[in-house]
Amino acid sequence: MKKPGGLNLVSLMDIFTILVFFLMVNSSDVKVMQNTADVPLPKSTAQQAAVESLTVQITGNAILVQGSEVARLEGIEIGDTYITGLSEELSWRRSRWSEIPEEGLDVTIMAGRDTDYRLLRKVMQTCVDEQYRQVRLAVEREVRNG
Repeated sequence: MKKPGGLNLVSLMDIFTILVFFLMVNSSDVKVMQNTADVPLPKSTAQQAAVESLTVQITGNAILVQGSEVARLEGIEIGDTYITGLSEELSWRRSRWSEIPEEGLDVTIMAGRDTDYRLLRKVMQTCVDEQYRQVRLAVEREVRNG
């Protein structure tokens, strides 16, 4: 009497191994920044990958650092050259570094395409004053068809 045939799991294991390797290799290709406030970012055709760094986000009514509110836009005066709450937060984060690179620390600013340039300039100046001189502006990659 013959025994019924069993399941051959070798080919199934091969397929899953290939799938796991494929997912591992392709998972690190794209840097995704969390846009929690749905800020409509400007479009860009740059092909260079994003660099992870400290994130300053300008929303409709507040300035956030790594998702935590540090300043309200209503409290910022036209004549101000820097933003107090942002300056304090950046200073605290800078103090945690044992050594500041000569070129300064990295910061990425996420601001909507309709953000007032004067406000953006104040945010950038505050970052530079606090030794965050490697300023990057977050953009959405423009998808080209064809």
